[in-house]
Amino acid sequence: MMKHSERISRLRRQDALYLLLSVMLVVGGYLWLRASYRVAQDWPFTQEVLLVILGIVATVLITALLLNKQTEVELEKEWSLKFTELKVDIYGALLDLIEEVLASRSINDNNRLKLQFITHKVALVAAPNVLEEYERFLQVFENASADDIYSPVEVRKVHEALARLTAEIRKDLLGEHDASAGYSEESVSAQIMANTRQQMRRE
Repeated sequence: MMKHSERISRLRRQDALYLLLSVMLVVGGYLWLRASYRVAQDWPFTQEVLLVILGIVATVLITALLLNKQTEVELEKEWSLKFTELKVDIYGALLDLIEEVLASRSINDNNRLKLQFITHKVALVAAPNVLEEYERFLQVFENASADDIYSPVEVRKVHEALARLTAEIRKDLLGEHDASAGYSEESVSAQIMANTRQQMRRE
């Protein structure tokens, strides 16, 4: 299967080719039409036929150029959507694993192995701000799990670190949407932290 970058490069080469052909058509068509008019000036019908042919060729080239550009835009959108879906899957797997560990109040070798592989997956798709916050989360998480058992205090610390990480993940996934809706990154992060602390007070 052709890679996304190769498909885009091929489309851009086609765009350049169509543009070059269009320029050549305009220049060559003008010269040809000028010469043909002189030859066919005694036969008006022949001139009209020449104009129709030139118009058809120009329309075909312009249409091909526009369709090619539209295809490139659609491929970019498709790639962006698939990449976002991949991010959601990986971030979701991370949250599911942390939920499993904290629910059992302990961590085993299998959980640690899963976390290692999720860490590698996060490195592939996460934005830089998420990677930085994820490192801080891992420090809190590993310190809390030093004895493989999580005390209530340690669980609280992990939840707070996870809330900060979740805020950064939301920026990565929905930052532009939140901004267009009138919500700043600071207000969204503050709301996430407030919700987390409110829930922990109930425990």
